Amino acid sequence: MGKSTVIKQAMACLLAGGHLLLEDLPGVGKTSLAKWLGSSFGMSFQRIQFTSDLLPADIIGVSIFEQSEQAFRFHPGPLFHQLILADELNRASPRTQSALLEAMEEGQVSVDGVNHTLPSPFFVIATQNPHEQLGTFELPESQLDRFAMRLSIGFPDADSELEMLKQSNQAARSDSPLVVEQLPQLQAQSQQVHASDALLGYLLRLIHASRTLEHARPLSPRCSKTLLACARAWAFIHHRKHVEPEDLQAVFVAVSAHRLGRGEQGVQFASQLLGGVAPYHDLE
Repeated sequence: MGKSTVIKQAMACLLAGGHLLLEDLPGVGKTSLAKWLGSSFGMSFQRIQFTSDLLPADIIGVSIFEQSEQAFRFHPGPLFHQLILADELNRASPRTQSALLEAMEEGQVSVDGVNHTLPSPFFVIATQNPHEQLGTFELPESQLDRFAMRLSIGFPDADSELEMLKQSNQAARSDSPLVVEQLPQLQAQSQQVHASDALLGYLLRLIHASRTLEHARPLSPRCSKTLLACARAWAFIHHRKHVEPEDLQAVFVAVSAHRLGRGEQGVQFASQLLGGVAPYHDLE
């Protein structure tokens, strides 16, 4: 309740084919948002609780020798679902965190030299607790770059929280769920939204400005492509046939902040870039 922008950004991330990182305090609705997205698009859902003693094999799966067949047979782990909620990802060791890298980038995992394809579509929503909390491991830049967006849900406003208290405690669900076979079609349609040369020029000026921003990590070409995909998805959600500068601005902080710097510093860098680069300055 009261979080329509966050919901739309999460949907844009899904339609853009990316993965989503939610960073916030416990109890603000991160799991509810993930379950709602899964039910909305009819995806098979699996929640994985990351802990300090979790091993890569616990999420990927293992090969077990079958006496009847006299051969090893792969037993898939919980990662083999369409929507994965990696809860409290930064409480797991770096070794376990890295087990998600190939899955998120390639849509497959490798066990004993054999590649195993993950279900399609494959969407990871990871949550992480604030770094100052005990028992957390910071996600490395290579892991952060696999997430198309990082969002913070935040607390609801007073009216929304009051309405929440008045309602019965029920699981998040979609009133008009789709079937999972419709999702690839929607993803393809969202990426057909037209982006003009002027809009692409604005995007590139933002990217290039990050490479001269003091103390910030420069944005890569991968970020450029992700930013365009998310802006197209945002325009698609709002029933527009072409991408406006406002669409790019609506997703820019969520796409770029975790790539520019840690925590609030990254948000400040992203906001600084938005304030310093004019949409169509070069065309005037």
